[in-house]
Formats: sequence, C-alpha cells, structure tokens
Amino acid sequence: MTTLQIIGTGCAKCQKLAAEAKAAADGIGIQYTLEKITDIQEVVKFNVMMTPALVVNGIVKVAGRVPSAAEIAPWLALPVEKAAQR
Repeated sequence: MTTLQIIGTGCAKCQKLAAEAKAAADGIGIQYTLEKITDIQEVVKFNVMMTPALVVNGIVKVAGRVPSAAEIAPWLALPVEKAAQR
C-alpha cells in the first residue's frame, strides 16, 4: 500500500494538492492512505521549507507548488520497494 502525506497548514493549496494526489492515485487504481500533516514539529522532520509538500512512501516528491494529477501519477506507479530506494 502506498502512503501519501500532504504537508502544510491546511490552506487552499494544501487542499488542492490533496485532491490532485487523490485523483492521481484513484486514476491509476492503487491502494493508498492519505494523511495530512499540519503539526509544525512533524513538518520539520521532513526538512520541508515550503508548503504544500507531497510525500510518497516517506520521500518528499515536491514542495512549494501543486503539481497536476498527471504529474503525480508516475511517482505513485513505482513499486513501493523501488520508491523507497530513491
């Protein structure tokens, strides 16, 4: 199962990123969990300086902008084992 984490304050961009990530995951038909991280102590652990950010299986894929579902989909299509190695 793929773990998706949205890092941010819950602002409109964070909500848009969550929607795009969900659309990408649903579009390729993977099983996933979606978690929103808003606590500043947790955000710091990811070394994210700009929000929103998308974390896939523990790896920050993008920060400071909202990519489209089409851009996100290839990041989710990797097997979990290969994604962890990147």
